[in-house]
Amino acid sequence: MSADGGEAGPDLRLAGFAVAAWLAALAGLHLSVRWTAGLAAVAATLALVAGLHLGGVLGHPVGPARRYGWIAVTVLLGALCGAAATGARVAVRDAAPVRTLVAERALVTADLVVRDDPRPVRGAPGRAATLLVRVDLVRLTGADGGQVTGPVRGLVLATDPGWRGLLPGQRVTTRGRLAAPRGGDLTAAVLSATGPPTRHGAASWPQRAAGALRAGLQRACEPLPDAPGGLLPGLVVGDTSRLLPEVEEDFRATGMTHLNAVSGSNVAIVVGAVLLLARWARAGPRTAVALCGLALVGFVILVRPSPSVVRAAAMGAIGLAALAAGRPRAALPALAAAVAGLVLLDPDLAGDPGFALSVCATGGLLLLASGWRDALRHRGVPPGLAEALAVPAAAQLACGPVIAALSATVSLVAVPANLLVVPAVAPATVLGVLAAVLSPVWPAGAEFLAWLASWPARWLVAVATHGAGLPAGNLPWPGGVTGGLLLTAVSVALLLATRHRRARRLVAVVALAVVLGAVPIRLLASGWPPRDWVVVACSVGQGDAVVLPVTPGRVVVVDAGPEPSGVDACLRRLRVREVSLLVVSHFHADHVGGVAGVFRGRRAGAVVGPPWSDPPYGVAQVREAARRGGASLAPASAGWRWRAGAVEVVAVGPPYPLRGSRSDPNNNSLVLTATVAGVRILLAGDAETEEQRALLETVPAGAFRAEVLKVAHHGSAYQDPDFLATVRPAVALVCVGVDNDYGHPNAGLLGRLSRGGARVMRTDTDGDVAVVRVGAGLAVVARGTGPGRSR
Repeated sequence: MSADGGEAGPDLRLAGFAVAAWLAALAGLHLSVRWTAGLAAVAATLALVAGLHLGGVLGHPVGPARRYGWIAVTVLLGALCGAAATGARVAVRDAAPVRTLVAERALVTADLVVRDDPRPVRGAPGRAATLLVRVDLVRLTGADGGQVTGPVRGLVLATDPGWRGLLPGQRVTTRGRLAAPRGGDLTAAVLSATGPPTRHGAASWPQRAAGALRAGLQRACEPLPDAPGGLLPGLVVGDTSRLLPEVEEDFRATGMTHLNAVSGSNVAIVVGAVLLLARWARAGPRTAVALCGLALVGFVILVRPSPSVVRAAAMGAIGLAALAAGRPRAALPALAAAVAGLVLLDPDLAGDPGFALSVCATGGLLLLASGWRDALRHRGVPPGLAEALAVPAAAQLACGPVIAALSATVSLVAVPANLLVVPAVAPATVLGVLAAVLSPVWPAGAEFLAWLASWPARWLVAVATHGAGLPAGNLPWPGGVTGGLLLTAVSVALLLATRHRRARRLVAVVALAVVLGAVPIRLLASGWPPRDWVVVACSVGQGDAVVLPVTPGRVVVVDAGPEPSGVDACLRRLRVREVSLLVVSHFHADHVGGVAGVFRGRRAGAVVGPPWSDPPYGVAQVREAARRGGASLAPASAGWRWRAGAVEVVAVGPPYPLRGSRSDPNNNSLVLTATVAGVRILLAGDAETEEQRALLETVPAGAFRAEVLKVAHHGSAYQDPDFLATVRPAVALVCVGVDNDYGHPNAGLLGRLSRGGARVMRTDTDGDVAVVRVGAGLAVVARGTGPGRSR
């Protein structure tokens, strides 16, 4: 209580130090050692001057000036510590011997220590999965026998299955070639391993125990359906190896991603369950804290003490510290101390989005949730409902700026979705933990507990699926630092405004106007898809996905882009319920990587592709997706024809198999002509100069003349001018990704198409692009935003 009898405000004495250390560490990760040292020197000088001033050596500040002066000194000391700690680690990262080997892309023998579980990297389904392993490089031995000793942090990219069973803390030796990292963290080198690792001893007993329990949980979940069975290990121990891509995308769209990884909420649930049992047994505060501490240590062992888990445990231990001290206000200083300590110990956390979300969520709960809960209870809301409303709202408001910066969207369904899943998270987590603990001694009992836990997990999947399907669930917002700061400013302004009664009423009126005005407009009059559309080029990044309408809700899809989320989102925007036909032009990842997204929640008809089965991993991926969608992959060659309603699709190429070309898979792409409501469309796949010339030589020109051309190979320079002159399109659609590394589209090609009279539209700058019939002519409608760029 304050001196006047009112409630004391939050204790923010350490907050300035923690935030300054965090920001300084984040800046240091992106700066050189010299600039980081300069930042530390400036902070030290200013802190010294301010300290001398406050100490009376340079003057005698009084009143508020003295109080704010000490706050400034605390902030400067935080910046000094953060810059100094990060600078020391950056100096190790950028040491000359390691940088020389990286610059030479040297082939080395590496002695290393595994830091985290090997994780599969998506993007090459159907072939040997690439594993990403975070390691400490202890010693690097070059081809000439010269050695460089560490340790420095590194990443290993490996395909050999021998890497899968490694545990954190194990020492191994391997050979591979070094490459430069992307920057922005403490990784000094990326090692592409050329073979299996040679192990030196076993991992520590906590890691072996954790591995046995995690494997037991996976075995217990094997009889369950794919969606809840893959979600449950991620919900309980952060193991997302079996998590379906569509479930992951739905969780991201509904702001529920934090449930897929170990976070402070997992720790709070487990520790809270133990605390309830302790209180039920009438244990004293000290005994309860001791039991909760043991549960916390055991949970960390179960999920493995990797840096992310230690971070979550530190966030969860804040509540225990406050409980042990008997002072709830001690939680905020404990949070600040945990943030500062973790960042100074491991500056890499400063740039980790998971760390930022954990801290923001915990801070939101401590600063906002209790006040909002009490305010709701004061207005007659039942205590349980008040708690259920206040907690997800506070966490979402605090995490919103980080999510907006990362995703360039603001979710309207995040708070309702998280509110709906609150009753299911705790039972699923507790039952899953019990299943993991029981699995080594009673597998059948573990399977029964996993089956029980699957029912709340099914509810989580259902909420995410339906929430992600709402057409106005996410609103566009500026991304990056600008978007994050803008949403922070809006959030703070709203919080300050609602402290006054009139302002609260104004905010309520404005919010109601948005809900009753803007959202129905997006739902009912969004303008997308436009009327009388005949073809849509989807904005899916660096890849192809084209949609042709058959009837309302039924379409033909040609290619699926590089990721399931992109094509799935495009089909949702078009309100597609059934895919009557999926045509794969060829099996490169940028055309088939998203094939699972085509069938996500939709009925499937026929699936066809070229007889040329290269690369084989793409063929396997399409075949598996077709099987799951209730269809089968059939070959199609020149002359193949499909018709439904006002849509006719004909394969005109390749006229014969091409071998020895610049890219045989590209030059054996299916080239299709489609007629939709009388409009001729040519879909050229990735056909390059060789296939285009073969078409000119063997197929009558009228067979591939079209009003709309889907430009081949993302607008690459490998196009035959005579082929383009024969097509003579009125509209040219270029499916291409923002800032891609291939130089697509080629400026000369775009100029040639424009000079030929074509209206050129690009998905990287225009987003989804629709061609529509207007009387006897054509028009184009762009949805307006390409991925990664706003207009």
